[in-house]
Amino acid sequence: MKRSGGHILVEQLRIQGVDTMFGVPGESFLNVLDGLHDHANAMRFVICRQEGGAAMMADAYGKTTGKPGICMVTRGPGATNASAGVHVAFQDSTPMILFIGQVGRDMMEREAFQEIDYRRMFGQMAKWVAEIDDARRIPEFVSRAFSVAMSGRRGPVVLALPEDMLTEEVECADGKPVQHAEAHPSDEQMAKLKSMLQAAKNPMMIVGGSGWSEKVREQVQAWAGASNLPVGAVFRRQDYIDNDWPNYVGDVGIGINPKLQARIKEADLLLVMGAKLGEMSTGGYTMIDIPVPKQALIHVHAGAEELNRVYTADLPIHASAAGFAAALQKIGPVDGRAWAAGTRQARADYEAWQAPVVSPGNIQMTSIMRWLTDTLPADAVFCNGAGNYATWIHRFHRYRRHTAQLAPTSGSMGYGVPAAVAAKLTNPERTVVAFAGDGCFLMTGQEFATAMQYGVNIIVVVVNNGMYGTIRMHQERDYPGRVSGTQLVNPDFAAYARAFGGHGETVERTEDFAAAFQRAQAANKPAIIEVKLDPEALTPRASLSDIRAAGLKAKAHHSDR
Repeated sequence: MKRSGGHILVEQLRIQGVDTMFGVPGESFLNVLDGLHDHANAMRFVICRQEGGAAMMADAYGKTTGKPGICMVTRGPGATNASAGVHVAFQDSTPMILFIGQVGRDMMEREAFQEIDYRRMFGQMAKWVAEIDDARRIPEFVSRAFSVAMSGRRGPVVLALPEDMLTEEVECADGKPVQHAEAHPSDEQMAKLKSMLQAAKNPMMIVGGSGWSEKVREQVQAWAGASNLPVGAVFRRQDYIDNDWPNYVGDVGIGINPKLQARIKEADLLLVMGAKLGEMSTGGYTMIDIPVPKQALIHVHAGAEELNRVYTADLPIHASAAGFAAALQKIGPVDGRAWAAGTRQARADYEAWQAPVVSPGNIQMTSIMRWLTDTLPADAVFCNGAGNYATWIHRFHRYRRHTAQLAPTSGSMGYGVPAAVAAKLTNPERTVVAFAGDGCFLMTGQEFATAMQYGVNIIVVVVNNGMYGTIRMHQERDYPGRVSGTQLVNPDFAAYARAFGGHGETVERTEDFAAAFQRAQAANKPAIIEVKLDPEALTPRASLSDIRAAGLKAKAHHSDR
């Protein structure tokens, strides 16, 4: 039976188990939208307000479910907007497939309306980029896309869909659900790991990457706990380990606890599971020597190409998170009495690092984070984009369940609101809170309309200090007192929420936050709580004036030299 390319595509997505797609409609893939009409009860198309938000929702879906997030956008501007989310998925190792409508095949290479060569455009930010020129090959390309997105180091795939290919009617056989292979370590590698670890005196375990699950978390904690190992999580992977667990010792990312940083530098063995050891988790590649670390290095990663890429490992292990966690159960724990006291001290250092700090102004973010941690369910999801406001979340909130943290390791602004929409759509029973700075929020704040349209009752906390805070921080350090390009004039964010039909609150004192949050919960609709933070409260460590003074001192010292 002949079918159009667009209908074939939709049917292949159903075969692969897709239940949700995110996107913005376009005339370049009208036939796909027509095909979706026949499957509306089984596969929802979440209509977004900007393609960047749609792609970030797909990324968050991929992180939350472990399945590829699906995004559908139109050609040209649709694709360029969506590239922000594709970049997040690539650096975060998130499985994702972006489908892009394309100009007709008979118009290629003429710079037709909104034409772009997507192989060249996405070449360095996707695992595979292709264009389907023959509708008969759609099942083949879709099957391969799902396999590539989920294999090895997970990541995004981009498929371009010429408009006339989608309307072409052809006969073809369907694909079947793709079975994903798990890489497992060998018995010899696990025996060597146990031997190396047993010979260590001051080891440290660091976890990260992708492909984790609640089962993996439980297995890793059981083995590391029985081995008395201290465990840290890399930048924005804090939910991989229960932060209340006695062996969790903190996050290895921006604004790292100095005592934890020293512990990593002084360790005699690092067991790194899943993390690729990038800039954020190595203090700008300063905590671990390149190419040969002074610490013995056991590096476990699902992507073979990541092993020995920057750091030469003493024992490189090509294995997925699930494969390695299962292998740990087989070898059993090591005798960790030699370093048990060090693990207890590392945990004490973490708890001291979380002690409240007092900041300038009437808003104390430490107290707000403590209240949220103590009040919300253990499975509450916290989402955020990028900005100095995020340091309060990373340092003072405790994540206790897998997929409780949705944040871009790529440092992309605007991620929090779209991620929260996707998280609440996927897990409607969980409390979902998005944090955003005033600059961060307005990059994708229009997706609050998507939350309203689908009745997903997220709570967005907009931390408003009237500036691009992270850039201002660096500006004051390097060019103290010379403010340029970082000031912001903002709307009334509570009124913004009400304009969409949502609930809005404005908080100017710490003691008013709890009641405002409870009213937002009781409103039973999407809500925004604007928290007006004193501009001086730039970081938990130092005020804006402190940072400027330090910058002026450093500049004067340099001039004297």
